[in-house]
Amino acid sequence: MFAKTLTQAGHTRYFVVSAEPETGWELRVEEDSHVIRRARYTDWHRVERALSSIEREVGELQARGWRLASDSVGSVQSTNL
Repeated sequence: MFAKTLTQAGHTRYFVVSAEPETGWELRVEEDSHVIRRARYTDWHRVERALSSIEREVGELQARGWRLASDSVGSVQSTNL
């Protein structure tokens, strides 16, 4: 549903939001293959807020020199499951 990978100086930060059948959505942030943040949401509006927060964080990282990896997918479906 949404995934972005940023890299800088051999480090990787991965952001993903995925639909989870029967449980809602999962947000996960990984740094160098370690999960540093994980949350589950059942309300789409909370997912939208989380996505806004991720976009801000990605923008801040890019301003500090992080680069978007070519495997990033920034699509979001704005429909409720």
